[in-house]
Amino acid sequence: MQLLSNNGIETVVTSRQPPTPDGKVRYVQGNAQDIQFLQQLLREHWDAIVDFMVYTTELFKERVNLLLNATPQYVFLSSARVYSNGESPISETSPRLLESSLDNEFLATDEYSLAKARQEDVLRNSGRKNWTIIRPYITYSENRLQLGVFEKEDWLYRALHGKTIVFSEDINTKTTTLTYGFDVARGIVSLIGKAEALGEAFHITTDKKEAKTWAEILAIYLMALEKHLGHKPKVLLQNLDNFLELRNRSAQYQVVYDRLYNRVFDSSKISHYVDTDSFTNVETGFVACLEVFLRNPQFKNINWRIMAKMDRQTGEKTALSEIPGIKQKVKYLIYRFGLEKNL
Repeated sequence: MQLLSNNGIETVVTSRQPPTPDGKVRYVQGNAQDIQFLQQLLREHWDAIVDFMVYTTELFKERVNLLLNATPQYVFLSSARVYSNGESPISETSPRLLESSLDNEFLATDEYSLAKARQEDVLRNSGRKNWTIIRPYITYSENRLQLGVFEKEDWLYRALHGKTIVFSEDINTKTTTLTYGFDVARGIVSLIGKAEALGEAFHITTDKKEAKTWAEILAIYLMALEKHLGHKPKVLLQNLDNFLELRNRSAQYQVVYDRLYNRVFDSSKISHYVDTDSFTNVETGFVACLEVFLRNPQFKNINWRIMAKMDRQTGEKTALSEIPGIKQKVKYLIYRFGLEKNL
């Protein structure tokens, strides 16, 4: 939004939280999942709508005409997780999981990668062309530092509290593509107002030459953390079965149908609109973002179920005084000592 407003474009952002005043951006407080709020908002005509919301497919079907009728360009944030395994580098026409998967149990769900693909199809079958599909992959920033399927609250919190980082030996060997969030934003902005981008899909990622294995990403993190902590954090690489025990059933699909794939992208299509060669180098960007975060580390809510299972696998314990609230303490104890099997 700052990229737009800095270029003199009036920018309006919806938020469920009371907005922080910003002279360049106008905020409208409300829940964009609420169709009545959406109907009221879309009575105005918008030059472009960039939609970051996560919908179920049924909810999206209920809203799609409202959105398409309100603007000459609706930008739909999909995901590069829609792609299946096989082609490398991945182009925008590479096969999607929705068409290629043979896992009927998976296909019966509205898991994120399938929901995004189905919603892409809703747009394609709408009889309209005033949409643009964006497929970002893993993005990082000063506040978002991922390791495989884990957010910083799952792995970095442990490292900063003297605990062992738990990761997957299988994911560790796979090649991935990570893109600085600001560069993804640059790519999105470059497509707004472009008639030739209508009815098209674009992934916005660093190019194939920037792809790295998760082992390389982990090494970058460990090097930066060693400099900060004065010692290198310990790491436990688990086999797939043990690693999947940390995830609930629905979250396991992200491992099996994405992070266990090699994700390397051909970014030539979006490069016609934004200079992808100027995208932030992954190693430089990761170190810079981690260093900024470490100056004032602020974590969101910790998943104490996952933390307890990790402690159980590493043989470590978390002091109950570190865990907020009776409910979370009880949850930690149940999963730390394997008592969930008795419930």
